[in-house]
Amino acid sequence: MARIVAIDFGLKRVGLAVTDPMQMIATALTTVENADAITYLKDYLSKNEVECFVIGDPRQMDGTPSEVANHISNFIHKLKNAFPGMQVHKVDERFTSKIAAQSLFDSGLKKKQRQDKKLLDSVSATLILQTYLEMK
Repeated sequence: MARIVAIDFGLKRVGLAVTDPMQMIATALTTVENADAITYLKDYLSKNEVECFVIGDPRQMDGTPSEVANHISNFIHKLKNAFPGMQVHKVDERFTSKIAAQSLFDSGLKKKQRQDKKLLDSVSATLILQTYLEMK
């Protein structure tokens, strides 16, 4: 089986997570600058078989699209151009950042470590991927 890559899109940074080849375990991969995300993914896919992408779909509490919805749509368009034929699935990501922050707190990391936004983004991507795996 191929891996699944999850994306926690942000205007500055993009958190990435990946499954194992059996698609059972979601693991944080890295966080990259937004401008470098497609290049990083091209390199990753040149070395690893990937089945699809899963991207967080941020929504307001009432279910309406968030302010970054247009940016995410543009990013998905870039993904589809860079990886023709690769499926991109959206997953509701409400509360993932809060859950990720709480996970980091519960893990016993010091405050300075918990404030690392890159770590928070990759943990958020892992939660998005875990949600997708549970839905699947």
